[in-house]
Amino acid sequence: MTSHYNVLVMAKDTVRYPDDVVDEIDALVADGMFESKSEFYRFSAEYVLTLIDPDHEVETFNFDEIKSELEITDTGHTAIANPDGGTFFLESVITVRKQGLRGNFEAAEQFIDTHYDQTDQECIILEELLGTYRLQSDSS
Repeated sequence: MTSHYNVLVMAKDTVRYPDDVVDEIDALVADGMFESKSEFYRFSAEYVLTLIDPDHEVETFNFDEIKSELEITDTGHTAIANPDGGTFFLESVITVRKQGLRGNFEAAEQFIDTHYDQTDQECIILEELLGTYRLQSDSS
């Protein structure tokens, strides 16, 4: 009898985050919203990718279950679509990315703080994105 297993190959990537973001993530894990920090990071990355590209094939284990437990619905995000079809969150990702690439970290932080509550899921994701640009800047 032959058995076939789907093997998911994963790369290890080290990313630095602001202490406040890590504290928020630790609190989510401690509260049981995520089993581990790794699960949070994998879910967050996949979630942003699905927002940017609806055809993205999710590989994170239990993605839909986690999304359901967090009460994230696709209708909530499409309901706030801009006239061009984009969402405010997608526009925010683009803004934070632009500022991060330019090294304007304070401007990106101000944008996030102005438009999002620090406990919003979108806020945490945007801060995580900004953290990747800080890391790139630090290693340059």
